[in-house]
Amino acid sequence: MSGSAADRIAAAPISWGVCEVPGWGHQLPPRTVLGQMHELGIAATELGPDGFLPVDPEAAAALLRSYDLNAVGGFVPVVLHDGDPLPAIEPALQHLTAAGATILVLAAATGRDGYDERPTLDEGQWAALLDSLDRIRDIAAERGVTATLHPHVGTMVQRRDEVDRVLAGSDVPLCLDTGHLLIGGTDPVDLARQVPDRIAHTHLKDVDAALAGRVQRGEVGYTEAVRRGVYHPLGSGDIDIAAIITYLEGSGYRGWYVMEQDAMLDTEPAPDEGPIADVRASLEFLGKLAA
Repeated sequence: MSGSAADRIAAAPISWGVCEVPGWGHQLPPRTVLGQMHELGIAATELGPDGFLPVDPEAAAALLRSYDLNAVGGFVPVVLHDGDPLPAIEPALQHLTAAGATILVLAAATGRDGYDERPTLDEGQWAALLDSLDRIRDIAAERGVTATLHPHVGTMVQRRDEVDRVLAGSDVPLCLDTGHLLIGGTDPVDLARQVPDRIAHTHLKDVDAALAGRVQRGEVGYTEAVRRGVYHPLGSGDIDIAAIITYLEGSGYRGWYVMEQDAMLDTEPAPDEGPIADVRASLEFLGKLAA
């Protein structure tokens, strides 16, 4: 990791267990999450799910600034294959632009809660999904925001053939999420090597490959796998994070690297334990790559 890349490291509230899924464990308040980011010396973050930051975009931006945090983007799961997605996108764009963020991270939501099951799309629904992606791309671009599609377990774009269908049928770039890609059946190292020009944003996750394999085979649900610790601090799992960064940087990638270790908390951890300790370990790993 070059010095330039080291300046493009960001965090995300999901590493503190803050998630959009109803019933997803204990939800830490912004003062804890943002305060610990600041304590760790992190300078940038994604926005987190609806309800984490204030509803008013200007108030949300001001809260981030109070912790010396810049906003880089936001994760927005939205149904793309049925109906008009634009009303759901507009509030997200208002928050992104108010905070100075430039990346919209879309997930092709199923319309159901959680990520443990998903329907099968017919050809008409696939056509609608791809059309929605291009429409959102254009509207976001008018605001100075780059829309990306995040392949995500339990959404309509999960497997490698679905990723390839998006690449072939849409001009929208990808958010390369190393963990969701691996669990969904795509080698993230191969994808970074094969289509670096289509990657505009990166979520760095490390994964227990054996447990990920059980999710792929349907032996364990995704939510249960997160509860069991399928995600590890960077450098302590089975994904070659260094190779991915090397491929991307060598291809001219100058986007963000967002550290993510999806967590599910039972209770509020002690101040120096739990998420802050894991994020600190990931930062130390990335620091060694930059040395």
